[in-house]
Amino acid sequence: MSKSRTSVFVPTAAAVSLCLLLSACSGSDDGEAAADTKGNVTLEFWSWTDGIEAQADAWNKEHPETQVKYVNAAGETVYQKLRAAVNAGTAPCLSKMDGANLASFAADGLLTDITKTAAKYKAPYTSAAWNAVSPGGTTFGIPMGSSPLFTAYRADLFAKYGIEAPKTWDDLIAAGKKVRQQDKNVKIYNMAGEDPSTLVDLSWESGAQWYKVAGDHWEIGFTTPEALRAGDVVQQLVDNDLASGASYADPGVFKTWDLGKTIAMTTSTWQLPIYATNFPKSEGKWQLADSPVFDTAKPLTSSNFDTTAVLKGCKYPDRAAEFAAWLSSSKESLTTLTDPASKSGLFPAVKDVSPYVAKIIPTGMFNGKSDSAQVITTAASRVGDQWQYGPNYAGMYSEMQKQWGKVMKKELKVKDMLASLQKWTVDDLNRKGIKAEAAG
Repeated sequence: MSKSRTSVFVPTAAAVSLCLLLSACSGSDDGEAAADTKGNVTLEFWSWTDGIEAQADAWNKEHPETQVKYVNAAGETVYQKLRAAVNAGTAPCLSKMDGANLASFAADGLLTDITKTAAKYKAPYTSAAWNAVSPGGTTFGIPMGSSPLFTAYRADLFAKYGIEAPKTWDDLIAAGKKVRQQDKNVKIYNMAGEDPSTLVDLSWESGAQWYKVAGDHWEIGFTTPEALRAGDVVQQLVDNDLASGASYADPGVFKTWDLGKTIAMTTSTWQLPIYATNFPKSEGKWQLADSPVFDTAKPLTSSNFDTTAVLKGCKYPDRAAEFAAWLSSSKESLTTLTDPASKSGLFPAVKDVSPYVAKIIPTGMFNGKSDSAQVITTAASRVGDQWQYGPNYAGMYSEMQKQWGKVMKKELKVKDMLASLQKWTVDDLNRKGIKAEAAG
């Protein structure tokens, strides 16, 4: 149930031409951002994750010189409100932000360049997580959390249909066909008509780079061999009627898995407690496995990333980076946030996740015949670091959503959608004054 909720080498020439890569320059240059703030300060921080406010309070007790004023900014219009606040000069210093929106805000000049300031906090995080806060090679925030992808499947029904957990995407296709031969009403997978995240995940896992910095421009690669290989798996799922189409907007979506109508899913850490409370009939019948891969010699998986962005106008970016790094990398903070009691659903974006894995697993949901903790730890280590969010990723995703429904209805081929997205992305970036070319 992959539902939408990165390493690029940047040569010196690319770093120098940041304004070409991101259209607008950052809200503050990092010569200023690297300076040490003196005296007592207060930082406003917008977030909408349970458990974070308590952590801000814990920080405040230990750091009287840097007080954090937490604002619960939950709501569908939070990003519009943030944009308006930056333009009005009333923005918070810090805000939670997903990787795609961080890239978009950076492109529009709404964030602060903290490259030099943040450098000393980089070591604990995975390279893929750091890429999410560094579009175009310039850092605008600190990673907050990750959601590496792995597989959950109905072990009882896999045994019934004589199939095993798929190691590759070809295996998944073959397993889906075998199940369909026995019961055409049972699906191996689900792809919602409104949610193209499956294609994003597959492309990431295939080693594709939809956005890549190349000198002074962005190279856009929706039609590279790696991207088309991912698209072909989606096409096979559609053509062979191997996927259900349960909408994630439907409250009854969980029934397709709980009742055994769909028998596998790619999933992640933040979703586990949701399943534990919504799969009453199938509790204890599930098992975890590694996400299918394209290349067993170089297994990759994907992950969404949450970040803590430093907004334009922040007067104390050094203190902001210090708090953000403490929040998402200190043992003190992570031990609390990864405890299900915090209800944060946060999974660390750090290299060593081993101290935080076991307690997030709802053991009653699984049959105990596989090492769930090892599956999750492996997934965290396999996130492909080639993936990069580009300046118009959020807009591109909206465009993809418009076409995705037609793909699911067999009205549009995936390869044609990819070609269309490549043209749209290149044209849109160039229209905005951001130099872009098609890969190859």
